[in-house]
Amino acid sequence: MADSYDVIVIGSGPGGYVAAIRAAQLGMSVACIDKRASPGGTCLNIGCIPSKALLESSHKFEEAGHALAVHGIKMGKPELDLAVMLARKDKVVGENTKGVEFLFRKNKVDFVKGAAKITAKNKVEVEGKTLTANKAIIVATGSDSVGLPGMTIDEKTIVSSTGALSLSAVPKHLVVVGGGYIGLEMGSVWKRLGSQVTVVEFLDRITPTMDMEVGKALQASLTKQGFTFRLSTKVMGAKKTKDGITLSLDAAQGGKPEELACDVVLVSVGRRPFTDGLGLETVGVALDNKGRITVDAKFATNVPGIYAIGDVITGPMLAHKASEEGVVLVETLAGQKPHVDYDAIPAVIFTHPEVASVGKTEEELKAANVAYRVGKFPFTANGRARANADTEGFVKIIADTASDKVLGVHIIAADAGTMIAEAALAMEFGASAEDIARTVHAHPTLNEAVKEAALAVEGHPIHI
Repeated sequence: MADSYDVIVIGSGPGGYVAAIRAAQLGMSVACIDKRASPGGTCLNIGCIPSKALLESSHKFEEAGHALAVHGIKMGKPELDLAVMLARKDKVVGENTKGVEFLFRKNKVDFVKGAAKITAKNKVEVEGKTLTANKAIIVATGSDSVGLPGMTIDEKTIVSSTGALSLSAVPKHLVVVGGGYIGLEMGSVWKRLGSQVTVVEFLDRITPTMDMEVGKALQASLTKQGFTFRLSTKVMGAKKTKDGITLSLDAAQGGKPEELACDVVLVSVGRRPFTDGLGLETVGVALDNKGRITVDAKFATNVPGIYAIGDVITGPMLAHKASEEGVVLVETLAGQKPHVDYDAIPAVIFTHPEVASVGKTEEELKAANVAYRVGKFPFTANGRARANADTEGFVKIIADTASDKVLGVHIIAADAGTMIAEAALAMEFGASAEDIARTVHAHPTLNEAVKEAALAVEGHPIHI
C-alpha cells in the first residue's frame, strides 16, 4: 500500500467502488477505504443484494405452493429449509463482494480496510497510518437505518433491515414499522414464507414519494396477498414480553391508544447519512440541517479537495444514483464534462408485483401547475402477461400537453424494474410519448404495454 494517491475514496459501496474504478480507468492512482472486511457497502453486504436474493427465493417458494397448478404442474405442499435459503443469500453476497475485490485488483485500486478519518483537506488517517490525496478525497460512506424512540434494536426481536435478513425462524407475526420500499420488500419475504404481516405507517398512505395511483394499486395488491395496513398510526413504544413484543400504538392525529402484539418488529422508518467519525467537523466540512454533506453542482464541499456523493448528500438514497455521481465526479476531475440527469433516475420496489418509476408524479405536476396528459395500459390486455398468468398492474405515461415530452413513467407489474429502463432512456434523450409509441417493440413481450400506454397518451391504444 502506498502513502500517496491521486484520489482517496472513503466508502466502498456502489458510489465509492464505482468512483474508485472509474478514476483508475482514467489513469489516476486510487485507494478505496472501508471499515468492513469486504467491499460493496450496505448494498452488497446487508442491503440490495441479500434482500433481492431472499425476495427471489421466497417468490419461488410462494410459486411452488400456489402458482404452478395453473401451468399444469402438480406438486405437494413445499417444505421450507430456511437455513439453506439464508445460506444461499450469504453465498450470493460473497460472490458479489469477491467480484468487487477482483475489479479492484484488475484496475489496480488499493482496497484499504479500516475506519477512515479526515485529518486535513488532503490527509486521511486509517489504522494509525496517514495517506495523502493529491487531487481529491471523496466521501461515499452511504447511510444507516434510523431508529425510533423507545425501541432498542437488538437484531433479534426488534430488528433493522439488517436483522430482518437473517431471522433464525419465520415469525408468526411480523410488524413492519414504516410503509416504505425496504419495509414492504422485507415484509414480502416473510409473508411468503408464512408470517402474518402488519404494516404500521404514520402517514395516510404507503410509499409517499410514489405516484398516488400506483401506490394505491400496490397497497391493494399487498392487501390481497394478506398484508394488514395500519395507516395514520404512530408507534409510541415497545415492551418485551415472554411471548414477544407488545407495541403501543396511537392515531397519528391523536386518539385512543391501543396495543399490538407480535413476535418480531422490523423498524424501517428511513435512513440517515452516515458521517460518524469521519472528522468532517475537524476540517470544517459543512452539513445541512438533515446531517447531509453540502456540495455544489460538481460534488465539491466547502473545503477544497474534499468531495461527496451518494447517500451522504441530498437526493434519493439509491445505489445507482450514487454510482452515477461517482462516475460523473471523477470524470470531471479528469477534465471531462459529464452530468447527471436527476429527472431520469429510476426507482424500483421489488415486491410482487414490482413497482418502478422515473420522472414526475401526477401530484408533483399538479403542484407545479404543469399541464399534462396521461396514457395508461393494463397488463390484462397484454398477450405475454396472459401467457405468463401474471396480468396484474399497468403502465402509466405522463406527457407534457404542449410538447408531448415524457415527464414521468410509472409501472406496476411483474417485471417493472426491467421495463422502466426503456422509459429512463427515453427521458434521458428528451423523447416524446409519440417517440415511444412509434418505436417497434418485439412481440410478445411485456414491454409492448409501454408502447400501448404511449399510444394511449394520444387516445388511440390498439389493444384495449
